[in-house]
Amino acid sequence: MPVHRSGTTVPLTSSGRPRCSRLATAVGTLLAVISLLLTLPGAAGAADTPPRGSAHLGMGVIAHDGQGGLPPASRAVATEGVDVSSHQGNVNWSSLWSSGVKWAYVKATEGTYYKNPYFAQQYNGSYNIGMIRGAYHFATPDTATGTAQADYFVNNGGGWSRDGKTLPGALDIEWNPYGDACFGKTQSAMVTWIRDFLNRYKARTGRNAVIYSATSWWTQCTGNYSGFGATNPLWIPRYNTTPGTLPAGWAYHTIWQYTSSGPIVGDHNRFNGAYDRVVALANG
Repeated sequence: MPVHRSGTTVPLTSSGRPRCSRLATAVGTLLAVISLLLTLPGAAGAADTPPRGSAHLGMGVIAHDGQGGLPPASRAVATEGVDVSSHQGNVNWSSLWSSGVKWAYVKATEGTYYKNPYFAQQYNGSYNIGMIRGAYHFATPDTATGTAQADYFVNNGGGWSRDGKTLPGALDIEWNPYGDACFGKTQSAMVTWIRDFLNRYKARTGRNAVIYSATSWWTQCTGNYSGFGATNPLWIPRYNTTPGTLPAGWAYHTIWQYTSSGPIVGDHNRFNGAYDRVVALANG
């Protein structure tokens, strides 16, 4: 039987309760469920996951290793360099050169699905201003094999030539910004993936690729594997006053990425040696 409230007819259920109260109860339950889902672990993280292709050198360093002060002036000879990706867009290479930057690494590829749209301006622009430059690949071991990604890298800007101006390609292997830190791989499977990439890169170019990786990630995801130190130069990221402890197998670092907030371009690096050592790495 319907009842009348303020001139409005409200239908009743068989138990005599207004039907609208049942609807309100259902809506309230639904809102409670949605609220619970939004508070579950990982719900916010999924919304915060960056788009594929947006990864770059050092993307996870501050979040995982923190950030300290800048390195002090040192008597050790070092040569300033930068690394860039699509985040920097068209780079002012003239200003960087005038500031003392003499070499650069440019992101070429990621996985087997992404090519840096600014690669030509960045790679050729650094070369034209007089810098020694090289290309790097952001690894995604969960999307394709190491061999396939090495081929994709070489085919899309990651090659090498003995012109005295081209550094060997660099493998950026670090925290996965799109999911599990170790890309869902066991430590032994990760070592195998890296080895496959490095072997294919050397077969294609004749050069041993540079490895960019943080000690903490390397320890977590490879078990602190020591087998690449004798052949592959180390590029260590650590935003602090010293490079800190190196991964197993390396007695010294070749490059140190020491900040992501440097002048003109954020990511600044020190090559461990004078300019002639940068030339030597380029020449192989």
